[in-house]
Amino acid sequence: MQDEATAQFTVLRQAARPEAVAALEDLVRHAPDRALSRINALDLAARQGVAEEDTIAALLHAARLGLFDLAWNVLCPGCGGVLHQGLTLKGLDQSRYSCALCAAGYEPTLDELVEVTFTVNPRVRRIAAHDPDALPMIEYFRQVFWGSGFDLPDDAALARAFDDCTLEAIELPAGERAVLSLQAPAAFLILFDPVTHMAQFLDVQGEPTRERQSLALTVDGHHAQTGTLALRPGPLRIAIENRAGRRTLPGLWIAGDALHDLLGRRRPFLTAARLLSNQTFRDLYGTDTLEPRQRLRITSLTFLFTDLTGSTELYDRVGDLAAYELVQTHFRLLQEIVAAAGGAVVKTIGDAVMASFPTPEQAVAAAVRMRAAIRDLRDDELMLKIGLHAGPCLAVMLNGAQDYFGQTVNVAARVQGLAEAGGILASAPVMEGARVAALLAGLGLAPQPQERALRGVARAMAIYEVA
Repeated sequence: MQDEATAQFTVLRQAARPEAVAALEDLVRHAPDRALSRINALDLAARQGVAEEDTIAALLHAARLGLFDLAWNVLCPGCGGVLHQGLTLKGLDQSRYSCALCAAGYEPTLDELVEVTFTVNPRVRRIAAHDPDALPMIEYFRQVFWGSGFDLPDDAALARAFDDCTLEAIELPAGERAVLSLQAPAAFLILFDPVTHMAQFLDVQGEPTRERQSLALTVDGHHAQTGTLALRPGPLRIAIENRAGRRTLPGLWIAGDALHDLLGRRRPFLTAARLLSNQTFRDLYGTDTLEPRQRLRITSLTFLFTDLTGSTELYDRVGDLAAYELVQTHFRLLQEIVAAAGGAVVKTIGDAVMASFPTPEQAVAAAVRMRAAIRDLRDDELMLKIGLHAGPCLAVMLNGAQDYFGQTVNVAARVQGLAEAGGILASAPVMEGARVAALLAGLGLAPQPQERALRGVARAMAIYEVA
């Protein structure tokens, strides 16, 4: 590790939790190269025994200091491969990404198909993944092709898995040609290159033949899926020409149980939606996240709206200065609670707060803490009205800041408008999950259901009061 990096870690200790910083510094100093490529923040937190939010915050501060490079990766849900990588979300301007291996297209939803990873900066430590064209095939798949949500076995098991599903595999330098000669078994075969994402499907069936079948392919770097060819079991000659301008790694796979088992391995990862609802991220990167024209879909996010009742009368009772200090204290308390629960304050509107959370239970936990915190301000006339709702939305840029748009946001605001002073109201999508029920039961709180009409919503909704 360079001396400059040592100084940066000293700065990092002032911004993040000591245990999280210590884990990162130990990783950079002692971990093998592959552990520093596309770091899965959630897996790292679990292995190091550090809280997820603290690990994420430390990685974000470290990336801001230049210790790590942050990347946003569009994933294929079928094979787990990275279809696109960008240094910011601004590069995600496609409404659909296609995977040649899976022969399918996907919209890049931020809470399911876009991950956020961290790779050590080469000025801090040079690792093998900084030169991906020199990686052996298995390591290329491990460190470059697959995303951080791919749950790989140990080296020996991974090598066996590749052997079980691979008929032939070669390393083909730029501009060169190669020929694969083999006996094609009766099976569905896939000729696939992880570098260019080129795929050719071969449906081998019927009566075996002794006549040699020939196939010529060109690898040119266009993520192409070239359809399915029907072949018969028997001698097969595949000529491959590499016009991609870089080394490629074409291999012929058997699309059987071994391949499906390998491609089906998954683990949790840090999603783009979760990071957009992270307070540290919004503080460090919030104004440089999306382009004004972008509209990126999130399948489910939980929104919390608050309003401070009694604030207008407060100015008459205690005077401008004391009232201002109380209101600002209220904002600080709410922001601290939101961040501690794993959410982020999206914006403030007058005395109101809009916050987002990756999960309903985080939002409900924050709401309960908020109500108690305002009561502890020792001003009986200051109380919060809180409303929560969860559902799909769009991540957008509004007024120079990252924001959210859609009916879910509108409904959350309407639910808050129904709340009484000191009340917490939440919709059914928030309250009907098992984790929320367990959280409230543990706090001794019993939600009371009711049917309420919301302005702008055609039908009455089930609304729960957290009494």
